[in-house]
Amino acid sequence: MQIRIIILAMSITLNATIRAQAPVAELRPVIDDYHGVKITDPYRYFENLHDPAVQTWIKGQADHARQTLGTIPGRQALLNRVKELNTSAPYRIRILRRWSNGDLLYLKRLATGNLDKLYFRDGRTSVERLLIDPEEMIDPDTRKHVALQFCRMSPDKRLVAYGLAAAGSEQTTLRILDVATGEDLPDVIRNIESDYTPPYWLPDGKSFVYSRRQKLPPGAAPTDVYKKTRAHLHELGKDSHSDLVVFGLGREGNPAIAETDFPSVVLTEQSKYAIAKIKHGDATELTLYAAPVDSLSMKMAPWKKICGAEDQVSDFAVHGDEIDLMSASGEPRYKIVRTSLAAPDFARAKTILAPSDAVIRDVSAAADAVYVTLLDAGLSKVMRIPFDTAQKSAVIALPANENSGSPVAVSADTDGVLIATESWTRRGRIYTYDPKTNTLTDAKLTALGQFDEVPGYESTQVMVKSHDGVEVPLSIVHKAGLKLDGSHPTLVTGYGAYGHVMSISFNPTRLAWLERGGVLAFAHVRGGGEFGRQWHLAGQKQTKPNTWKDFIACCEYLVEKRYTSPGKLAGQGGSAGGILIGRAITARPDLFAAAIISVGCEDMLRMETTTNGVPNIAEFGSTQTKEGFAALLEMSSFHQVKEGTKYPAVLLTHGINDPRVEPWMSAKMTARLQAATASPKPILFRVDYDAGHGIGSTKAQEQELQADGWAFLLWQMGETGFSAKQ
Repeated sequence: MQIRIIILAMSITLNATIRAQAPVAELRPVIDDYHGVKITDPYRYFENLHDPAVQTWIKGQADHARQTLGTIPGRQALLNRVKELNTSAPYRIRILRRWSNGDLLYLKRLATGNLDKLYFRDGRTSVERLLIDPEEMIDPDTRKHVALQFCRMSPDKRLVAYGLAAAGSEQTTLRILDVATGEDLPDVIRNIESDYTPPYWLPDGKSFVYSRRQKLPPGAAPTDVYKKTRAHLHELGKDSHSDLVVFGLGREGNPAIAETDFPSVVLTEQSKYAIAKIKHGDATELTLYAAPVDSLSMKMAPWKKICGAEDQVSDFAVHGDEIDLMSASGEPRYKIVRTSLAAPDFARAKTILAPSDAVIRDVSAAADAVYVTLLDAGLSKVMRIPFDTAQKSAVIALPANENSGSPVAVSADTDGVLIATESWTRRGRIYTYDPKTNTLTDAKLTALGQFDEVPGYESTQVMVKSHDGVEVPLSIVHKAGLKLDGSHPTLVTGYGAYGHVMSISFNPTRLAWLERGGVLAFAHVRGGGEFGRQWHLAGQKQTKPNTWKDFIACCEYLVEKRYTSPGKLAGQGGSAGGILIGRAITARPDLFAAAIISVGCEDMLRMETTTNGVPNIAEFGSTQTKEGFAALLEMSSFHQVKEGTKYPAVLLTHGINDPRVEPWMSAKMTARLQAATASPKPILFRVDYDAGHGIGSTKAQEQELQADGWAFLLWQMGETGFSAKQ
């Protein structure tokens, strides 16, 4: 006992020393009046990332974090283990397109590779050809690494439209690859909006539709960046600056479109109709229109409305002259309805899949049937709804050793589907489903490594009663036969926004945590979509507190059942999940030993002033109303930090090129926690100057980030091998 007390005292002393070495932020208070409520912001000046004082402070914090994390004794060994686990399989692939003759287009990351590369495989010979290798490219403007954002092959397979963005910025440039020569065509289009809809080729293979953001004048407000996006038609060899606007503001005869909407055009094989899609910011509900593809170049395309936001359609699938719509209208767990594209009528659309206890997650159309993903008791199932009405709809039976699967690479001109299975404890497989024989066969597209099926681990899902009696799913992964004695380092992850489902997944690098006797848990909190639209709405705007209260309840359950104890418990959330973990540690600082906040939304009162803020009003609300302000204040972790509170250790991470959540969000939260906490535990700000929101990061960056985060947590939990040197 005496030795333990001495070690604890030494650790506290070291933590205090580390905190003292961090640069201290100057206070420059700004007072805002929100509907009669005065709010003081001591770090408003941080929002100008070009301010030399801000740059110096962030650089000092980054250097301090790097030095501190690098001194954790077990950190390098942990990184080595993560690398070993992550590179045991020869490759990982993600299928982009499948043709009826067996040809495949896919992204592939080799064990020795750092980024996804684009490949084409001949279905007859199985010969694979590398088409695009971003590891051999450098962004000419920034001299940083680039990553593929999208890839779309032309109908004749002669060309590939692809997008590149540098250093995680997601600022995408479109180029055209000539498959035969391996060279790019002269066509180059910048400022592409590809997050919601990538480009689509027209049947002629000589033109395509794409969405582009407006070109802003110098000094434009950050909130203008995502406004006035338009869908264009580009003909190869033509100047892109004169590309025709086919859908969006400025196109004569177009339906009403708000300047904050994201319009795009979707084309489908074997259909003569184009679909104009309007995404209303980050809201899940879509507005859709239809018009003949050959009318896109006309002065006034005859767009016909299919559905509006009020119809609560969040996904769709086109097959020939019909469209299937996934709608929550009157059915919060969704239904699938069908209407014609020649004369769409949502009110009279035919229901082809009625609602049930299972949640409908998405809908896709192949040549033979519509394939729907169902979420049932946490497991994904694939239902086939044949176009041949003589056949019955049915859930596709998975192999005996698989219990969760989803469709991938569904093509409207190809029968059947590929199904990817998922598990918490083993690598899934990719199977080919043959509708003629109703059988699944291994597609031989999965290369297993030595750590993809390690025995001795198990997963369970329990239902945890939250603060208001609502039961919340919690997935728990750990060694088989784990002794419940409260001693296990436990990391709980949550998100809870946009109706996003935290699906079953496997990553061999998790073994670096689990093999130490650690526990990984995933809290399926409200704000997500695990139980449909109502589950989403129950963690949004005024109901947002349910998100972090559900998370806290799940963490309390793990303590109560003796998986862990507060001294061994950590929480993690990223992006919108930063609200969850930020509010969890400010509401219950006593419950956690440590936390990781990754690219987190922390100052919600200022969110709508940022580049990505206006699109997110649909999800979080606006300070322009009294009710919206009150809700945003409640979910704003930055404003809930209290002086003199003993906060857990916190590692905040951010890529400086993040286009989705401004890096100053993490900077302000870091400064506030460092100034307010009465605990000697460290508050670190890890900054990556070659990354953004995490999209487009290299494998090396991902491995370093994971090792830093887990080493930090294990250090703060006092785990053997991670106690800092004295």
